[in-house]
Amino acid sequence: MSSVPEVDPRAATGPGGGKIVLGVIGALLTLIGFSLLAGGGTVLWANGSQRDDGGFFTSSPSAFASPGFAVTSERLRLVNGLPDRLSSPGDIVTFTARGGSSNGKPLFIGVAPAANVTAYLSGVAHDEVIHVHMDGWKGTLSKDYRTSPGGQPAGPPTAQPFWTAKTTGTNVSLTWPASEGTWSIVVMNADASAGVAADLSLGVKVNFLGWAALGLLTAGSVLLLVGVAMMFFGFRSPHTGAGGGAGVPPSRPEGQLAFQTEDEKAYPVLIHGELDPNVGRWLWLVKWLLAIPHYFVLAFLWLAAALLTVVAFFAILFTGRFPRGIFDFNVGVLRWSWRVAFYSFSVLGSDRYPPFTLADADYPARLDVPYPEHLSRGLVLVKSWLLAIPHYMVLAVLIGNWGWTLGGDRWTSWGFSLNGVLVLIAVVILLFTGRYPRDIFGIVLGINRWALRVAAYVMLMRDEYPPFRLDR
Repeated sequence: MSSVPEVDPRAATGPGGGKIVLGVIGALLTLIGFSLLAGGGTVLWANGSQRDDGGFFTSSPSAFASPGFAVTSERLRLVNGLPDRLSSPGDIVTFTARGGSSNGKPLFIGVAPAANVTAYLSGVAHDEVIHVHMDGWKGTLSKDYRTSPGGQPAGPPTAQPFWTAKTTGTNVSLTWPASEGTWSIVVMNADASAGVAADLSLGVKVNFLGWAALGLLTAGSVLLLVGVAMMFFGFRSPHTGAGGGAGVPPSRPEGQLAFQTEDEKAYPVLIHGELDPNVGRWLWLVKWLLAIPHYFVLAFLWLAAALLTVVAFFAILFTGRFPRGIFDFNVGVLRWSWRVAFYSFSVLGSDRYPPFTLADADYPARLDVPYPEHLSRGLVLVKSWLLAIPHYMVLAVLIGNWGWTLGGDRWTSWGFSLNGVLVLIAVVILLFTGRYPRDIFGIVLGINRWALRVAAYVMLMRDEYPPFRLDR
């Protein structure tokens, strides 16, 4: 079995290593910033359009019922108007219950300290709502009850002096500005008879949502600006003359791909792979473990590449040029990904451990994309989501799953990709013969070339449409 060579730490921490770390941190801050902006925008939208005339977020009417004498809520512990330990001065949360009786009996709804309610309903048959949750887009409430057996209460609820807020009638509306304490909400028949049935909608008004939205939008904007600045300085490639500079070496201009053959010049994205004749019989069993450090780094690099591609989209749209620093970084991410894919389960074509670098390296798997001096402003609008659809359909068969099954309320994938099946056949043959079948390698290499060409196209790097072919 071939041994795994040691990773040269200079590959990851060389002249550009610190800048890459800066850029990755910037990408993470940018993602957090986008998330905060999205959250702030959602809160702002909800606060402005999803409340009723009274300013409440209200559920659809839901049935609350008990064969006993009362329906109660779980104990609601409030500190300065907010549940549990979320505290703020003043009554900043208001609850409401609206609806009516569904059996014709006048209803009583009251809010009182939990200790008083417990004493009043001690030994009384009633049901306690222990879990309430919203049923998704329907806006209705689902409830679970805890039943307490017993007899009838000592007197009607209207005669009790401990209620903080209460209302009675066949059509009721109760509004309660929350305050500090531990509370229970009680629904009963006004005459304390058995058989409680009510159709109620519950609502809440949170008076600080506008400030929360402003805080999220402000924090998101700051993090986004800081993250973009860190990505710019971390991922740009300063040039020192024609030979490039520190950090990620610039992609070569058109016609200067160093390892491109005449047959490979038909499409300006080169994906090269050379099968190692001494691939070990057993190492592939643990490559998934050995490649974990690469997967971890690539997760951040691809996040950065995705965000930078959005920046490049607008740059191309307005200027017709792909920013050179972003282009070189994205090519580096593709290079790194191709080396790891070649080493691991996309190909398993070499036992040489991939280097930790965005630059072109002496490795059996290499990739390069020539830098385009000009890109179409119109094509950038339709490349990724429209023009690439035929390729997505083909690649779904080549590298996607074979089928989908509807289980419960969602679709799940099953099966193997064609590329995965071919690699599995190859390593089984390798296990018994010590040789990786070259015919299978050629097809697998072609599938990966196809996928990487499409990736470069949808990342807006080239205007030339990827060919529908397997280059072996």
